[in-house]
Amino acid sequence: MHIEPGLVDATKIFLSYATGTAAALYASKLAWQALKKDGPLSVLARSLLCVALVFCFFEVLPHHPVGVSEVHLILGTTLLLVFGVAPAALGLAGGLAIQSLFFAQQDLPQYGMNVTTLLVPLFVTHALARRIVPEHMAYVDLSYQQAFKLSVAYQGGIVAWVAFWALYGHGFSAANLAQIGSFGAAYMTVVLLEPLVDLGVLALAKTVHRLKGSAWVEQRLFAAA
Repeated sequence: MHIEPGLVDATKIFLSYATGTAAALYASKLAWQALKKDGPLSVLARSLLCVALVFCFFEVLPHHPVGVSEVHLILGTTLLLVFGVAPAALGLAGGLAIQSLFFAQQDLPQYGMNVTTLLVPLFVTHALARRIVPEHMAYVDLSYQQAFKLSVAYQGGIVAWVAFWALYGHGFSAANLAQIGSFGAAYMTVVLLEPLVDLGVLALAKTVHRLKGSAWVEQRLFAAA
């Protein structure tokens, strides 16, 4: 996952430092809440697993440059539902950092933009899940409609943030708008696939009974809130 280098030049990139810091602080707050609720070993285990998965999503799964960024199958809602919002956020930030540091150093200046683009939609999706998933329902019992709404929220949020950075960096020229449009159209095709992946993973989890009460997964996966 990366915003194309040069999309926002050095005179404007300071904004990404502010938004990235704000996202990191909120992720830290969620992590602290998770530590108090689930304990450090569970949060650490789930976070490390998310880091490894996110790195694979970025480097192993197919990804193609389109317009102002790349199209990835990030599976943010899958991470959220299976591992919880705090481990998912730490995994996205950590996986992105590993990719930037060791495999795509040209992306380091854009880290603040990229981490904002990944984390803020995750937080919004988490808030939406609390509204559309009844308290008596475990995540393994989600319907396709519910999974689709969460996927649209996450992937749509990514597209919105990429569009913001592109407009912030290059304005409303016809060429820039065309690049944004091509990226958005390509990226939203992920919405058609991600809910199916979510439901497949949840169905698989439902059959693995030993995961119930496990420190490796979000407790809401199997139990009502």
